Amino acid sequence: MKDVHVSYKKSLLIKLYSIIFYIVGILPKKKKLIIFESYLGKQYSCNPRAIYEYLNEQSYKYDFEMVWSIDKRFEKEFKKWSLKYSIRFSLDWLIKMATAKYWITNSRLPLWLPKPKNTIYIQTWHGTPLKKLANDMNEVHMPGTNTEKYKKNFLKESSKWDYLISPNKYSTSIFKNAFQFDNKILEYGYPRNDLLILKGDENYKDKIKKKLNIDSDKKVVLYAPTWRDNVFYEKGKYKFDLPFSVEDLYSEFGNEIVILLRMHYLVAESFNLEKYNHFIKDLSKYDDIRDLYIISDILITDYSSVFFDFALLKRPIIFYTYDLVNYRDMLRGFYFDIEKKAPGVLVFTTEQLKKELRRQVSLPLLSENYNQFYNEFCYLEDGEATKKIVTELFK
Repeated sequence: MKDVHVSYKKSLLIKLYSIIFYIVGILPKKKKLIIFESYLGKQYSCNPRAIYEYLNEQSYKYDFEMVWSIDKRFEKEFKKWSLKYSIRFSLDWLIKMATAKYWITNSRLPLWLPKPKNTIYIQTWHGTPLKKLANDMNEVHMPGTNTEKYKKNFLKESSKWDYLISPNKYSTSIFKNAFQFDNKILEYGYPRNDLLILKGDENYKDKIKKKLNIDSDKKVVLYAPTWRDNVFYEKGKYKFDLPFSVEDLYSEFGNEIVILLRMHYLVAESFNLEKYNHFIKDLSKYDDIRDLYIISDILITDYSSVFFDFALLKRPIIFYTYDLVNYRDMLRGFYFDIEKKAPGVLVFTTEQLKKELRRQVSLPLLSENYNQFYNEFCYLEDGEATKKIVTELFK
């Protein structure tokens, strides 16, 4: 009974907040105000960050007031960058969101948030899709929803978007159907990947390695898996157990490599790795994964879209797909056959993982279809995606 009362009270507050937001939204727009948000306000990262930084560098040309929408729990991370920000759902946030001319985000905003008539909503999204999205999903296994409700809510949200950024022709085709999107698609590549083209030099790599206290003589292995829809603590908080023994890998590679863990932003785990501090580091809360791409010699992933971005660097990728059949056939479904098209070797057991990792540490080698994959998915990434998108949006 208590839970029902709390739920009713929360529902009432959201409705009241939505009405107030709608009323404030009628006020004239501040034509120079842009609100940025990345991964539900948890990070200063991804495509919104790249657009923000470009506009900041070009401030003599684009004179905007730029504010970050942030989750209060991550305020400390934003303070260190000296960013102007507003706490999500605060009174200040309500006024700024309702009167801003532009919203730029890489994930969905709350469904109950009405978009004011003259606000321009730019959805950058956050990856080239392998796993099926929104309207294309056969079944939804996430907590707090069902397939019909999930699709209905997602499409209600995507109907608010005025612009959608796409990294390639393949993604554009999928986005149109998965999001039922008929407005303007900016197919120029991803702004967040410009840095991989422009800053991938040794000096920049050394700078990041020193910052993270990584030995310069060791190879860096980035482990960046995705989340599992049906393994969770609660709505929006997902479980993830490391599918390998850290001790086992340490005994084999302890003197040769450093492993960087980068969990999906929806994963709520906090790993205790103190015993292996110089061998494995949990950098899930590190500001932006792009720095981790740049310093990594090898990527280990599963079905995460990170491999599309990392492929830009033309470095080895290992696909640790220990639950492939379940994930592909039962949980999510894919847009293409990863076993045939993946730009790297698929391994299914820890022994296979160790064997392939040993091979790549000893003698790095790209898969035969790497160039074909690069030409299909990475061809637009020329280091100027942000410039092209900004020019289109704010000309």
